[in-house]
Amino acid sequence: MQFEQDIKPLFREQDRDAMTFAFDLWSLDDVSAHAEAILGRLEDGTMPCDGAWPADRIAVFRRWVDAGKPA
Repeated sequence: MQFEQDIKPLFREQDRDAMTFAFDLWSLDDVSAHAEAILGRLEDGTMPCDGAWPADRIAVFRRWVDAGKPA
């Protein structure tokens, strides 16, 4: 599992635009630094702001985090 191939595509341009005040969802460094907070928001359904992700997408993000957030 890799950021560019598996994680970055999960985030739409509108997701990225909505979060630019805090970090860049298309940046490995930013997403890695905030991964636990992002995961928490994904799991509680407050991110993205227009509707929760399905469980399978959240599971992909969680696997990436659990794997050590590989580039």
